[in-house]
Amino acid sequence: MEKSRHQLPALEGGAPSRFLVFGSPLIGDEEIDEVVDSLKSGWLGTGPKTARFEEMVKNYIRCKYAIALNSCTAGLHLSLLACGVGPGDEVITSPMTFASTANVIEHVGAKPVFVDIELPSMNIDPSQIEKKINKKTKAVIPVHFAGRPCQMDEIKRLAKKYKLKIVEDAAHAFGAEYRKNKIGTIGDATVFSFYVTKNLVTGEGGMVVTNDKKLAEFVRLYSLHGLSKDAWKRYSDEGFKHYLVEAPGYKYNMMDLQAAIGIHQFNRFEAGQKIREHIWKLYNEAFFDLPLELPADPEPKTVHAKHLYPILMKLEKLKADRELIQQALHAEGIGIGIHFVALHLHPYYKNKYKYKMGDFPNAEYVSDRTISLPFSAKLTDTDVKDVIMAVRKVLMYYSENEPRPSKLHLPRAVDDPNRRVDEISLENLWK
Repeated sequence: MEKSRHQLPALEGGAPSRFLVFGSPLIGDEEIDEVVDSLKSGWLGTGPKTARFEEMVKNYIRCKYAIALNSCTAGLHLSLLACGVGPGDEVITSPMTFASTANVIEHVGAKPVFVDIELPSMNIDPSQIEKKINKKTKAVIPVHFAGRPCQMDEIKRLAKKYKLKIVEDAAHAFGAEYRKNKIGTIGDATVFSFYVTKNLVTGEGGMVVTNDKKLAEFVRLYSLHGLSKDAWKRYSDEGFKHYLVEAPGYKYNMMDLQAAIGIHQFNRFEAGQKIREHIWKLYNEAFFDLPLELPADPEPKTVHAKHLYPILMKLEKLKADRELIQQALHAEGIGIGIHFVALHLHPYYKNKYKYKMGDFPNAEYVSDRTISLPFSAKLTDTDVKDVIMAVRKVLMYYSENEPRPSKLHLPRAVDDPNRRVDEISLENLWK
């Protein structure tokens, strides 16, 4: 039967739609007013609002120290330096992560050593870590992928046995918990990202949290040129104070303009997590019968931060590869993400360390199939419906199974079987 233009994917001649940007943050009047207040005050750089934001995060995580920086990458870099990692050392991490996780290991002169991931969690496989430990190994960087906590008990056991430092890459995991412990209280240092797509946003920005006083002092000192007194203390109404250069530091500090956003993002964080939880359930209900793998349920005794909603294409049941599915969704007006192309397949790491296909099969399996769907507290009922309709249309069209449904139906909502998705008011969760 010939398909109507409405039923065909836009890539195959169907009707296109408006474009939904992937990861667009929810910014309210409170954030805007706070930024304007900073502009009017004349204090744009590191100052009182940065200190206030640090205090809010520290109290939430229930850690002793929190240092706001201009990126998660900066935090990972300084944390490795603070842990004494340098030339000739090795650091174990996951290949299923963003480039900065391995790049910072290179920056300190050490060697990144990849360990394959578990399935379906997509986190580093603790059972494989010990095989890669040798006399050069100084640290482990577990990556809490998509907001799902790694198996930290086993990682801590190995770190203690071999006297390794743990620097957690929690770029995806603000708000996550592992066995009633907030992510941020387990390793020697934990680093969060507040990039524009994250659950808590400052535009650009990151933070190191720790209970180690010496590590915190090192990160604080090196985050602003190695100066003995930061700009706030030097120029505030406490009185002018000369600075001394105590170390060859970096320009990694957060600005008050960024913290101004973060303060109010923090205040709406829990409400935003409820929105993400709701959308997660709607997606699970909408996609369960399609040729794809849904994200695994959170593990017992953990809190998944639900930063990403990654689906894996069942390529053996599709007449298309992941790239074509990605293009088809884009043509439907759905902005998607790829998290991630495994790092050992990128030219720099592949060429330098002679990695090849087959070295990390689980990471490669995800790398070939993964697509992250729009998943943000900013999404409206209409946005969620558009994502569901587009994914169902594209996956049905390219499915090997016949016959394909001639009409698309919206699934019924998880929380109320008598109401359709487009009748669910996501905005009500803010009230």
